[in-house]
Amino acid sequence: MAKKEQSYSSEKKAERRLGYLLVTPALILILAIAVWPVLQSFYFSLFDYKLTDPAKSSIQTKAQLDLERYANNYPFLMKSLQTETDSAKDADVKSKLTQIIEDLRKADAGIQKNHKEQYDKVSEMVLNYENPTDKQKFAQISADEANQYDKVFSDAAKQLNQYKNGKVLQDGDKVAGLASSLDESIVKPNLIGLGHYKTLLSSDRMWHALRNTGIFTIISVIVETVLGLAIALLINKAFFGRGLVRATILIPWAIPTAVSALMWKFLYDGQNGIVAKYFADLGIIHKMSDLLTTGNGAMFAVVFADVWKTTPYMALLLLAGLQTIPDSLYEAASMDGATKTRQFFTITLPLLKSSLLVALLFRTLDAFRVFDLIYVLTGGGPANSTETISMMAYNLMFSQSNFGEGSAIAVIVFICVAIISIIYIKFLGADLISDGSKK
Repeated sequence: MAKKEQSYSSEKKAERRLGYLLVTPALILILAIAVWPVLQSFYFSLFDYKLTDPAKSSIQTKAQLDLERYANNYPFLMKSLQTETDSAKDADVKSKLTQIIEDLRKADAGIQKNHKEQYDKVSEMVLNYENPTDKQKFAQISADEANQYDKVFSDAAKQLNQYKNGKVLQDGDKVAGLASSLDESIVKPNLIGLGHYKTLLSSDRMWHALRNTGIFTIISVIVETVLGLAIALLINKAFFGRGLVRATILIPWAIPTAVSALMWKFLYDGQNGIVAKYFADLGIIHKMSDLLTTGNGAMFAVVFADVWKTTPYMALLLLAGLQTIPDSLYEAASMDGATKTRQFFTITLPLLKSSLLVALLFRTLDAFRVFDLIYVLTGGGPANSTETISMMAYNLMFSQSNFGEGSAIAVIVFICVAIISIIYIKFLGADLISDGSKK
């Protein structure tokens, strides 16, 4: 008996190991496709990463000195400062310029001492009109060095800019420009931790985008579910030409979203749009142009277009669930005298619950992440009245090249989607478990 139990236990362990082995490729795929991009976005969100700012155009965890920029500006700045000093008539200005020259020479001496070989190589490449690589031109410096050089360069740039504005210098624009460019040669770490999240959570724009996303998601999903269920019940019946009707209903879903959005944009046009004209004639809107030029009108327009396109998708998912319900249940209910309405609430809806939850999960996640429809139809306007959270992430990352804050928005979208999924899966899982226990 003991040997049989030991053999049974060994078989179970072997099956368990085999199960883990079979699941491993799926887990690796999930990590590579789903989890890794999120981790990358979270990493980028910890930095003030902006392509529009030369000092923040890359991920910097340590202070660096841009030797190419330094070599392109320091010699010319010193020459210009010497010329200005020699020609200065005001004693205070001459004294201040002399002090700036002395401070810059001390800073240059430190740079030459610590990075002479690398600086000479970069300087030679600059003279030969060659472009050094990032590895060649960036020299690692300590935080103390960075603060020291930055103070000298920034003080010089500030003072020379004042002289330029006061028209004290003969060639103020040139001198001030060289000093400002020299100041930018110090690249400080742009790690800011959770700073972007703090900024976004206190941003009215982000909460407004979330509100727009929520309104769009709730209204469109509810309307599409009701209409999709009605269409599914209709095409589930046997009638002449049912196959043609099913194929025709799927046409809106088959049209690419960008194409359908552009089509609806023409239909909503305030001057020639036929849909805008009908809505105005029926009194749904005050005038034709209201659909795309007012906040409420634009939100109605994008929801209406989405309902037209995505209702067939919901109908298809619910139709699949309806076809799993045996006809014998309806026949027995009819023999017991149950009306069609009673059959719907006692047979159809309870047995369709799992399919309905799956359809709602897919559609809610898809609606929450909406981008292409609104991007083509309204562009998030007017006045950000239809800007969703996905559109805000796109505008920050690609229109404004603010990858740090845009990545933070992407992480927030992921968290929202995860919460929605957990809520649905909790109800769906409970439903599946209860169904299994009944069986």
